[in-house]
Amino acid sequence: MSTPAPLRRGWTTGACAAAATRAALLRLWGGNWVDEVSITLPRGETPVFALEHRAEGEGWAEAGIVKDAGDDPDVTHGALIVARVRDMSGGVTFRAGEGVGMVTKPGLPIPPGEPAINPVPRAMMEEVVAEIAADQARAPDVEITISVPGGATLAEKTWNPRLGITGGISILGTTGIVRPFSCAAWIASIHRGVDVARATGLGHVAGCTGATSERVVQGLYDLPDHAMLDMGDFAGGLLKYLAKHPVPRVTIGGGIGKITKLAQGAVDLHSARSQVDFSALAELAGVPEIAGANTALEASRMAPDLGQLVAEAALTQLVGRFGTVQDGSAIAFDVVVIDRGGAILGRAS
Repeated sequence: MSTPAPLRRGWTTGACAAAATRAALLRLWGGNWVDEVSITLPRGETPVFALEHRAEGEGWAEAGIVKDAGDDPDVTHGALIVARVRDMSGGVTFRAGEGVGMVTKPGLPIPPGEPAINPVPRAMMEEVVAEIAADQARAPDVEITISVPGGATLAEKTWNPRLGITGGISILGTTGIVRPFSCAAWIASIHRGVDVARATGLGHVAGCTGATSERVVQGLYDLPDHAMLDMGDFAGGLLKYLAKHPVPRVTIGGGIGKITKLAQGAVDLHSARSQVDFSALAELAGVPEIAGANTALEASRMAPDLGQLVAEAALTQLVGRFGTVQDGSAIAFDVVVIDRGGAILGRAS
């Protein structure tokens, strides 16, 4: 049996923006257009990027690089990341062009009123400017406008609207590298969602395992969009962060299968990393036949009150493990269990 080929890594939007900035700035400050450009990433890697777009006019130049996310299922894979540079006094200034969002709520690494270009990508671009300016013995003064054609549409598939980032995507990255199928980006987005909720004074947030449970929970409690944290399978990523950055009330919602795993002590709810213990579920319900069930949903048909029992057991886990937070205060938890159609099978608080 052949060994599967390793997954191919890719480059963040921040790395692409920094590389495009380098190419455009070299042209603006008297050089020739290049076909490819290299930058140094925060951990020392020096990838090479091919230019896919070049343009210039009176006092400006811009370059574009197509983002290659490698084998990661990234919504920005294939997007054109464009950097336009022009001389401007007062150091490096960042602007949001077409398809790059603006921050409108506190709690994010960038304050409201600023382009959604995160700190590490900004630092990478500032380093590019400083290096080229030093080589040419000139002041590192430049305005950088980052654009992503079609970025507003791409942003609808991200968490940006809920985080209060309007008009487009964010320019992201901490290492410059996209590692295939990494959970880090998802968990980081969950954390930023908590930060925004706290900064805007929300007293009640919800983490749900999918779109149906999210719709049910949001309607049940009349929560605003930015109170809905995209937990997915990463219950641990949410709950551990809340233990250090608490919100007074937290609702956890999901299908009976996912919430059963949470009730049985799992915090990574992905099917590859945790499974329902049907023997334990049979004992919980007092229905021996459940031990032979194939799914938790099937088990719920054998015991009409199973959804409620699972909700209560999950609540016990949440309160016992995450209810008392780092500063000594308490989080009030709610649990909502649903079926595939969105009907509520159990609630506990």
